[in-house]
Amino acid sequence: MSGRILICGAGAVGGAVGAALVDAGHSVDFVDMDAEHVAALRDPGRGLVVEGPVRSRNGPVRAWTADELDGQWDKVMLCVKAHHTAAAAAMIAPHLAATGSVLTLQNGLAARIAADGLGRERVVVGFVNFGADRIGDGRIMLGNRGAVALGEWDGRTTARLGEYFRLLGDFEPDAVATPDIWSFIWGKLAYAALLFAEATAKAGIAATLDRPELLPLWRALAGEAIRTARAEGVVSTGFNGFDPAAFGPRSRAAESAASIRAIADFYRGGAKPHSGVWRDLAVHRRKTEVDTQLGMVVEIAAAHGLATPALSGLIALIHRIENGAAVQDDAHLAELARAIAA
Repeated sequence: MSGRILICGAGAVGGAVGAALVDAGHSVDFVDMDAEHVAALRDPGRGLVVEGPVRSRNGPVRAWTADELDGQWDKVMLCVKAHHTAAAAAMIAPHLAATGSVLTLQNGLAARIAADGLGRERVVVGFVNFGADRIGDGRIMLGNRGAVALGEWDGRTTARLGEYFRLLGDFEPDAVATPDIWSFIWGKLAYAALLFAEATAKAGIAATLDRPELLPLWRALAGEAIRTARAEGVVSTGFNGFDPAAFGPRSRAAESAASIRAIADFYRGGAKPHSGVWRDLAVHRRKTEVDTQLGMVVEIAAAHGLATPALSGLIALIHRIENGAAVQDDAHLAELARAIAA
């Protein structure tokens, strides 16, 4: 047992991780903004359901809406979408114990946003790449295992890092604690550019990555993120088939193609054919995390004098789909590839 744990955001990531912690015997509470989801999590007849090829479970858990939350917690796992981070951090702040800390299990540079609200000294940075979706109230589909890593902001080894590492080990036995967590975060930003691109199409991750005519686009998208990371002093780390060096400034097309095939194979082996971004657009019809992921990369690149035509074009396309000015279509990516080649 590791004290009281609060999972903030009981969706795909928070639900999957939190369920594993509950089943391992930890004292876990969930808080979520969706009252119907919270009611399903509490339901004694079903509760939090995890299904899929990795793990299955059901049973009620302690869950609250934000206005019901009372008390303080030593450890908080922040699992909301990146663009909800500031609001979640403000909600968490009065419920964080005096010596408590927050582990961000989010995409992009959300840890920076959390630190703006909570203080950098309260934030431990996490990275996840497993595939999960919330498929209904109280229901999480865990489609595959993937890389999980965490580290202190400045690379130190601390007692709290060890505690979080042991907790995450109850969800993913191959989780790693690293002195260079930002290498994972920036690697995921480059990788995420490929998934945001997939979200504009219909065919699915593997089928979209398999399109050979799009290799120059994949090289441009990932390459812009990797160059920005290097400008920030970070050498990106690879995971689950993604090799950042294959998209670096001196990489060859054959190396990029090999990494793209490996990523496609990673998804071919799981039960999650589409990215979470695709589901935001196709299923939930809601805004994506594009501005708080790729948008932040573009802003940082601009501060270093780096151009990002591929990322900027993709962001504009995502916005058009979000706003109803375009629909998801496999033709979009060929058009984007032609535009950046012109």
